[in-house]
Amino acid sequence: MAVEHLVGAYHAWASNGAANAPAWLKTLRDTGISRFSELGFPNMKQEAWRFTSVAPIAESSFELAKPASALPSLEAIAPFLLDDETSHRLVFVNGFFAPSLSLLSADGVRVESLAQALADRPEIVQAHLCKYAASQDRPFCALNTAFVREGAFVHVPAKAVVPKPIQLLFLAVPGKSQQIVMHPRNLVVIDREARASVVETYAALEPEVYWTNSVTEVVVGDGARIDYHRVQRESARAYHVAATQTHQGRDSTIHLHTVAFGGALSRHDIGTVLAGPGGTLILNGLNLLAGRQHADHHTTIDHAADHCESHEYFNGVLDGHSRGVFTGRIIVRPGAQKTDSKQTNNNLLLSTDAHADSQPQLEIYADDVKCTHGSTVGPLDPRALFYMRSRGITEDQARRLLTYGFAAEILGRMEVALLRAQLDRIVRDRLAAV
Repeated sequence: MAVEHLVGAYHAWASNGAANAPAWLKTLRDTGISRFSELGFPNMKQEAWRFTSVAPIAESSFELAKPASALPSLEAIAPFLLDDETSHRLVFVNGFFAPSLSLLSADGVRVESLAQALADRPEIVQAHLCKYAASQDRPFCALNTAFVREGAFVHVPAKAVVPKPIQLLFLAVPGKSQQIVMHPRNLVVIDREARASVVETYAALEPEVYWTNSVTEVVVGDGARIDYHRVQRESARAYHVAATQTHQGRDSTIHLHTVAFGGALSRHDIGTVLAGPGGTLILNGLNLLAGRQHADHHTTIDHAADHCESHEYFNGVLDGHSRGVFTGRIIVRPGAQKTDSKQTNNNLLLSTDAHADSQPQLEIYADDVKCTHGSTVGPLDPRALFYMRSRGITEDQARRLLTYGFAAEILGRMEVALLRAQLDRIVRDRLAAV
């Protein structure tokens, strides 16, 4: 079984490459693999997974990734870089930090690999690592915790402002001889009244089969703000499972943008907790799928304090035999009065064989709130097509323009200009091929 194979791989790794870890980290890892062993892989009988089968992962034998024998050149990875706009860049190849491809600045902001942070600043890492992304009922998160070692660590001190984005780039360069799995673990800590922007990208240089299982925890202090961008551009044959968990203090702001273009099968769990009064969350998401791609997004926005607002906009563009799944849950806890929360999920079907499942959910335990949610699934508006054709635009051009506008609605909310331009080109190229 794949579960037994992964558990065996953990014990071999823990007794060899991870044997010198501190006691607290060993406990985290042992707890993670124990929980994964108990839970096993999820199946479609479970409510949270009823639209998504992970059988392609569970029935394969993935080997733990090793450092690449040769690193790609800067020219090879240039299409994924934001050089003109970044102040820091961390590059990981097959899950391992690549210093020669990275770019660091001496500006008081700590940006380094998690392995280095565990050695240099263990007190900060220990205070936050695995404190927010729950693994009790999430087997993939538990598995990631078991293999915690490498990933990105970002710490922005109080009142500091990082003028340019911090880029975290995870590249897959799998060989053809075996299928590999990577478990990146990222920790981003923004102290009170600080401000930063982060771009987290997953991409592939080769169209091979591999599995990325990542977890990112983002902690935002009182009065702080972060613009967080997560882009998934994996191989069309890859599997991508991820969890992103944020925790907000009083009067803090998070603008979280997530975009999924790649992967044969992808699942992204996004959890946010507005733990302090006056917090603001903007969550934007876009799927652009074709062929037989399958993308599943589960979002949970937890209003745990009063006078907070959240606005969620998720758009899906589906072509061919692709399938998009969206489950959006908003929780308003007792005492979280004056909550203002809006959720919208719109899905555009470009093919009669494409399919979308949308499940918006509200759980409200306070009485002085404003909460709305809505969902749409359907083809392009025939009236809009008719209007554009009546102005001399061909049907194909009209379809591409309308679809582009649907996707650009999400991309236009990103403040990192170079990233926005990169993603815009991908959308245009995809639509030109339709």
